[in-house]
Amino acid sequence: MNTMNRTKDNSNSNKLNSVFYAQSYHPIQAGSIDGTDILPHDNAVYRALLCSSAGLYDPFGDPNVIGEDPYCTLFVGRLSHLTTEDTLRKAMSKYGTVKNLRLVRHIVTGASRGYAFVEYESERDMQRAYEKAHHSVIDDSEIIVDYNRQQLMPGWIPRRLGGGLGGKKESGQLRFGGRERPFRAPLRPIPLDDLKRLGILPPPEGNYMSRFEIPSPPRRKRSYADREDKHSRSHRRSSSRDHTYDERRSVDAEGGSRKSHRHDRSHYYDEDERRSNSRDNRYDEREDSSRKSRDSHRHDRTSSSHEHERRSNSHDHRYDEKED
Repeated sequence: MNTMNRTKDNSNSNKLNSVFYAQSYHPIQAGSIDGTDILPHDNAVYRALLCSSAGLYDPFGDPNVIGEDPYCTLFVGRLSHLTTEDTLRKAMSKYGTVKNLRLVRHIVTGASRGYAFVEYESERDMQRAYEKAHHSVIDDSEIIVDYNRQQLMPGWIPRRLGGGLGGKKESGQLRFGGRERPFRAPLRPIPLDDLKRLGILPPPEGNYMSRFEIPSPPRRKRSYADREDKHSRSHRRSSSRDHTYDERRSVDAEGGSRKSHRHDRSHYYDEDERRSNSRDNRYDEREDSSRKSRDSHRHDRTSSSHEHERRSNSHDHRYDEKED
């Protein structure tokens, strides 16, 4: 019994730190801390629910929307009111090439409203900025970064009409489900029938995330033509790599042939030098032998001359004795 209680307590404690994010927008759900509320709790939610049910807001009909590709566009919030377009462009260019940028300003005073939209050249650059620019600092202000929910989240209602995500704690009009303030895992029974009647998506069953994980923004749906084009590009890259590999092998083979030829030539030169040295050695030996022979002959001649002189002297001596 105690083991079951401990297991239940551990699961509840783990669930306290679990979160999930909204896949589509519903005003009542966004106003709930765990996404299970079925009644609006402030006037802004009433206004957002009216706009949503009557279809009064068209995100694609907004004349202030920038960029041609929402999958390459980021929302940047909590900017300093002193931040200019040039400063923001310089800061966001660290993650990729910025194609377009709009710093939202007051229509009368022209002052910054503290948020902007940044469009990148590619979806990869946008993904990099989405992961790395969140909670970075620009002009001593910690910014937040999110994907373009205005065009990519179904049912989106902006903040000025009572929707949006975020809000200030002082006003009491908090909105949940976004990257900065996600839903918490519900700890009370979920009214599934009421959620279904209102068209609210129920919370996931067990598929929760850690608060420190990065939620993935919507991905572009690839068509058959895009997949074929990607496959052809991959095939071309593979062919190019094979061609480069073959060229490298041919160059290496040619280099090996040159090395072998150089080795053969060096071996020939070494053999020739060895033979030349052998001939020189034999010539030196013959010279030494000839020199020794001449020295020996000269010694013999000298010895013979000395012997002949000795005999002559002896003969002269005997003749002198006879004369006496």
